[in-house]
Amino acid sequence: MSAETQTEKPTQPQSEPAGRSDEAGIESTPRHRFNPVIIGAIVLVLLLVAIGIYLYTRQYETTDDAQVDGHLNPIASRIDGTITAVHADDNQIVQAGALLVELDPSDDKIALEQATAQYDQATAQLNATHPNVPITRINNSSDLSSQQAEVQGAEASLAAAQHDLDGAVARLKEAQATNERDQADYLRYKDLNDKQEVARTLYDQAKATAEAQTQIVAASVAAVASSQKTVELRASQLAEARSKLTQVQNRAPLQLAAQEADIKGQQANAEATQAALEQSRLNLAYTRIPAPVAGVVTERSAEVGERISKGQQLFMIVQIDDLWVTADFKETQLAKMRPGERVTIHVDALSRDFDGTVESMPAVTGSRTSVLPPENATGNYVKVIQRLPVRIRFKAGQKDLDKLRPGMSVEPKVWLD
Repeated sequence: MSAETQTEKPTQPQSEPAGRSDEAGIESTPRHRFNPVIIGAIVLVLLLVAIGIYLYTRQYETTDDAQVDGHLNPIASRIDGTITAVHADDNQIVQAGALLVELDPSDDKIALEQATAQYDQATAQLNATHPNVPITRINNSSDLSSQQAEVQGAEASLAAAQHDLDGAVARLKEAQATNERDQADYLRYKDLNDKQEVARTLYDQAKATAEAQTQIVAASVAAVASSQKTVELRASQLAEARSKLTQVQNRAPLQLAAQEADIKGQQANAEATQAALEQSRLNLAYTRIPAPVAGVVTERSAEVGERISKGQQLFMIVQIDDLWVTADFKETQLAKMRPGERVTIHVDALSRDFDGTVESMPAVTGSRTSVLPPENATGNYVKVIQRLPVRIRFKAGQKDLDKLRPGMSVEPKVWLD
């Protein structure tokens, strides 16, 4: 082979050992190192995120122990009766005043008629008794005036009799004086007649005059005694008249009071019958049972033909236009919670949020109002974080409020001020 040919022949690369080729590859691969700046930035971002989350969660308190609440109005009968018609069913929406149940009114109509008759009778008796009071007053006034006139007449008669007695006594004294004179004259004429020194005629005249005057004195004494009896009679009549006047004066108020008491009794009877009449009217009205509030009917138990008793529950009406949330927060969550704070209410059933405000704070924990409240003084005390029911009111005018129902689970989030 020539040299030129050897020159043009490409040279073959020399083979290298396998181990050397791998080591060269490893040495040629660059090594990855962690940059401390990047690591620090990541840690800072995570720290900022954690601080942000912490600060955010400090702005509100939330709980899943909460539900929608509302007024549940039981509808019961106010009288005994038999159901003749039922106009509502479960889940039916009714308005306030809508007729729900009708009872048989026959017995109540008869009771109303009886009560009306009794009231009319009591009113008639009261009207008949009313004139007795003025009549009694007039009679008492007339009796009093008449008796006062009798007393005055008796006083006048007693005064006249006393005057007659005084006259009779004066006449008796005059007759006695005249009698003493005539008796003295008689004795003088008798002595003179015995001595024959005076005419018999004068003696007889003096004797007759003395005897006559004695009779006059006796008559005067009788007249005085008669006048005394008359005075005593007139005094007795005056005392009797005064006694009757006192009786009339004492009896008049009692008679008037008795008449007034009778009227009051009749009036009370009339009022009692009027009350019975009003009760009968109410009972008749109670045969128609209306809805006292607007809402949704539930728990219907009324059936046509059923005999029900007073107070028996027939329906339950749920007021869906006045709802709120009862949220049972832990006592450790209430430190900064105040009425009026904004609340976001998530309703599970609707998968949406509603706005609300804290309406009122609780008065007592739920455990204290339970059927069997805890007794911590027994010695078996275990500290448990208590829950207190906070009332949250929905803001009015929000969409889908009419879809809320009492008992729905919610998660309120109270934003702390």
